[in-house]
Amino acid sequence: MPIFIKTEKFKDKTLKLSNSERKKVLLMHKEWVEEVSRSGQYIHSGYLINEEKRPGGGGLLIFEAKDYLTAKKIIGNDPMIKHELVIWDLQEWISIDGSQPKFSNHLG
Repeated sequence: MPIFIKTEKFKDKTLKLSNSERKKVLLMHKEWVEEVSRSGQYIHSGYLINEEKRPGGGGLLIFEAKDYLTAKKIIGNDPMIKHELVIWDLQEWISIDGSQPKFSNHLG
């Protein structure tokens, strides 16, 4: 199944949220990822850090979907996108040798 990567960065309005408001939104995102994963679909989310281990580089979501339209529909349910808190981009990943990695449904 094709692999898609969503990259994102917080919008200015998101950076202006209080820490508690931002944590609430991030918890909603985490719960959404867990719900998608429980449905049996491969999905994994994380954030990017710099060499000093400080966040701020944005987020990365890797998941499988049958095609681009399906992938776009899936991420449309992400609370970060639903609440317009991030600038995002969606791309399909193609292996340089044309092979497709086999992901298990859950990382553990």
